[in-house]
Amino acid sequence: MLLNINSSKYFRIALQLILAVVFLISAYSKFISPGLIEIILVDQGITASRNTAAYLVRILLAVEFAIGILYLQPFSIKKIVIPASTALLLFFTGYLFYTGFILGDKENCGCFGTLIEMSPVESIIKNVVLIILSAPLYRMIKEKKENFVIPVVALTASLVFVFAFAPIRDVKDFKFEKYKAFVGEGRVDLSGGEKLLAVFSLDCEHCRQTAKEIARLTKANKKIPPVYVLFFSEGGVSVDEFNKMTNSDFPYHMIETNEFFDLIGSTPPRIYWLSNGTIKEHWDADFEENIDKNFR
Repeated sequence: MLLNINSSKYFRIALQLILAVVFLISAYSKFISPGLIEIILVDQGITASRNTAAYLVRILLAVEFAIGILYLQPFSIKKIVIPASTALLLFFTGYLFYTGFILGDKENCGCFGTLIEMSPVESIIKNVVLIILSAPLYRMIKEKKENFVIPVVALTASLVFVFAFAPIRDVKDFKFEKYKAFVGEGRVDLSGGEKLLAVFSLDCEHCRQTAKEIARLTKANKKIPPVYVLFFSEGGVSVDEFNKMTNSDFPYHMIETNEFFDLIGSTPPRIYWLSNGTIKEHWDADFEENIDKNFR
């Protein structure tokens, strides 16, 4: 009898830990790359502007943080935490059905940001599994005390923490805000974190040499930020041919003539060092030396 009681207790604790960890990881993954989720919501037409999306994303991840934390304490799990987490999972399952099957969006849904990339179908399966796990937990919980103050404090603290340490940034004047999709990676938030953005012409010999140098550096130095390329083509060389000649394979976006000449100096190529929505530096020469010097 005692063994059964202990087994039941450990199983309940295990379920609480699993649900807590999943919600905390989900919140953390959005916390470190909220811009990606903002871009997804705007691209899918869920919000009209990135500023609106930014508020929704932060409220969402604060709720996830709060739910994850609340699964680690003993109060109000049956009355508040499980119903709240189940409602959230059902809501997002409906959202994923809409985006995945009606809109036909098969890219990373953003449920775990860029930490763990998942398709809408994979995320729906994950949600269903979590709902199934919460069902036996609901039956096993025998709450003797209720404390409704703790959930309120947890949610309030989460909201304060999120808006304080992941503040909403105005990116409307960011030079590269419109470049949100790159072949080879899908959606990309150039305004978040450290990134290198190269502007290359497919027919430029100097660009090919630079791409070759950068490819070699990125393979040798793991501290170099992710590299993205804006390609301009005059029709002579394809991207596949460029990649074969340079032994490179960076995510890329094709740009038009006017964009290309607005983004380079007197001659191509140019490389921008982007840091959280600002252009920290740009280089028109000595690319290998500058990159190696700044990312040792």
